[in-house]
Amino acid sequence: MPPETVEVRRSSRRRRTVSAYRDGDKTIVLLPAWLSGEDADEWVSRMLDRLAAKESRRRPTDEILLERAKELSAKYLNGRAMPDSVRWVDNQQHRWGSCTPENGTIRISTRLKGLPEWVINYVIIHELVHLLVPSHGARFWALVEQYPKAERARGFLEGFSAAAHTAPEEC
Repeated sequence: MPPETVEVRRSSRRRRTVSAYRDGDKTIVLLPAWLSGEDADEWVSRMLDRLAAKESRRRPTDEILLERAKELSAKYLNGRAMPDSVRWVDNQQHRWGSCTPENGTIRISTRLKGLPEWVINYVIIHELVHLLVPSHGARFWALVEQYPKAERARGFLEGFSAAAHTAPEEC
């Protein structure tokens, strides 16, 4: 993974607070203009640690992903799609998720970390349906649409891709 890009923005209007957020593949840290270089370095480090901790809380473990997939299958697919494993992967740059029906393996891109739970659930449902229907035909989409937020999540992911200036992606 490439080193993290950090952009520090100083503001004379900012008096006491320090904040940070992710913007695509970089982190923006907002600091008061009066902070010394050493203090600024300390705050940047502290804010990067805070963001990482917050993101790790938002990103469930592989075991939790598997449990979530089983719950989603039970709720929306009558328990018919039962994966053997569901795990996060770093090597999917053009897909949100993938599935190998032959061995029941589902992989979810780590690029989804920090996105709303209902969006991640949609990607999991999409991949679960591939355990039942390998292609993207009418039967496949009918099963995916049993998830009530499917259309909304697809729109969210399309907008997310557009905002990141990338082509719309597939699951």
